Amino acid sequence: MNIRLIFMGKTDDQNIRDLLDDYIRRITRYYHCTIHEIPTLKKSSSMREEEVKSAEADIILSQVTKDDIVVLLDERGKEIRSLDFASFMNQRFLSGMKGLVFIIGGAYGADQRIKNRADHILSLSRMTFPHQLVRLLFTEQLYRALTILRNEPYHHE
Repeated sequence: MNIRLIFMGKTDDQNIRDLLDDYIRRITRYYHCTIHEIPTLKKSSSMREEEVKSAEADIILSQVTKDDIVVLLDERGKEIRSLDFASFMNQRFLSGMKGLVFIIGGAYGADQRIKNRADHILSLSRMTFPHQLVRLLFTEQLYRALTILRNEPYHHE
């Protein structure tokens, strides 16, 4: 199984970058996992919000295959506990699928076409977090889910 994380924009903060790299290294002990950071659109400051979201969607959707299971992280998505996320991941693994793609859209959120393509839409919280921090929080939760599934002593209830 391949796990891909698609993020709009670069992770500029080196501290966050280092932590992201650490969690990806940990995750890859279990499954192949890669991050695809899509550069911020040039001239996006002169574009309307909907134009930016649409252009970002074009790029993101070009990286998703028809066979991928797509999970969008969106503030309006379903909130679940870490244990439930581990169960969600286990169900995906047992399904025999080849690709699991997690998408974190740009600063304006995800275009409706991405929402329509998503098989699942999840939220980390009802609170608003800095965009780059969401990447780190989600990657940590992905690692946590994998340790829960293996009964490793990382997660405490």
